[in-house]
Amino acid sequence: METRITELLQIKYPIIQGGMAWVAEHNLAAAVSQAGGFGLIGAANAPAEVVREEIRKARELTDRPFGVNIMLLSPHAAEVAQVVIEEHVPAVTTGAGNPEKYMEQWKEAGIKVIPVIASVALARRMERCGADAVVAEGMESGGHIGSLTTMTLVPQVVDAVKIPVIAAGGIGDGRGFAAARMLGAEAVQMGTRFVVAKESIVHANYKERILKAKDIDTEVTGQSHGHPVRGLRNQMTREYTRLEKEGATFEELEYLTLGSLRRAVMEGDVKKGTVMAGQIAGLISKEQTCGEMLEEIMKEAEQLLCQK
Repeated sequence: METRITELLQIKYPIIQGGMAWVAEHNLAAAVSQAGGFGLIGAANAPAEVVREEIRKARELTDRPFGVNIMLLSPHAAEVAQVVIEEHVPAVTTGAGNPEKYMEQWKEAGIKVIPVIASVALARRMERCGADAVVAEGMESGGHIGSLTTMTLVPQVVDAVKIPVIAAGGIGDGRGFAAARMLGAEAVQMGTRFVVAKESIVHANYKERILKAKDIDTEVTGQSHGHPVRGLRNQMTREYTRLEKEGATFEELEYLTLGSLRRAVMEGDVKKGTVMAGQIAGLISKEQTCGEMLEEIMKEAEQLLCQK
């Protein structure tokens, strides 16, 4: 299934793995790319040299293209922006900020730039400053979210820009892929489903929470201070919600979640840790290799899209 995205990134399948903090490390990124998709290393708040090491480790596992997701609010963002140039990373996705100040140096280095956006206005701005594509991410996704659903956001972005659009948020199987294509997207980005991949280093407790999740098990916290995050309900989200209702300050709420994602991902603390997951978690019921996932998704999508 060839699209402008498969050509742009030189990949077999138009499926991109989300750059999830603590989850999207070299093993997962390499496995997704090796299977024909586009893997991403999530730089998150990691120092530049840690990101460099992750890139080099991924290259030991695959000779296929993969990228780096750069969280622009990170104190190390500028250094990471330079590392991806030095390491000749073929593409970057960006989130939590505006990548314009890095755009020229990335483009000069031949790096494809694909910002994650949550509005038509930002999509247009990214196109004007030279983005090669955009990821239109709906509020169904896990982690930090916007205010529009994937179903409403994607077609409006497709109509607003000429560059390729990648759909994200609430996509976890061939039906979601086919729906995204019908909305005009030329690829999809998935996060939650890849969390439970066999190649994922995520703790078994975290994976089990996703595999056993029901459709109503995600909750959004942080709406009171304008930084909404979607994850699975647990003791931590209940405490967070209680404090929000009582008028706790942003600093108090941040202290509650400090290090909580790492504890959930690495240590398996799914009670007091942050278990980020999208609304599609209720659909995910099995652990597979990345190759099995991609083949299954593409087979189902092709059957649906080829129906007359």
